[in-house]
Amino acid sequence: MTASTVSKKGWVVIPAHLRRKYGLEPGSRVRIVDYGGVLAIVPGAQDPVRQGAGMLKTEKSLTRILLLEHRAELERGS
Repeated sequence: MTASTVSKKGWVVIPAHLRRKYGLEPGSRVRIVDYGGVLAIVPGAQDPVRQGAGMLKTEKSLTRILLLEHRAELERGS
């Protein structure tokens, strides 16, 4: 755990080793998250769409599964 001090303006310095570890450079966006008594500084995603791509991988294409399900619904008359 690393400690920092809050300035009069509310600024907190993120230590250099943590900035390097998380790729934080001047101008990087971070989120401050309140977990009910615990504050967390969370690095913002540079490209959230690209970062999320592939998170829901399955053996079959989800698009193909949806198309097959839609076709089955049409055949049932739903």
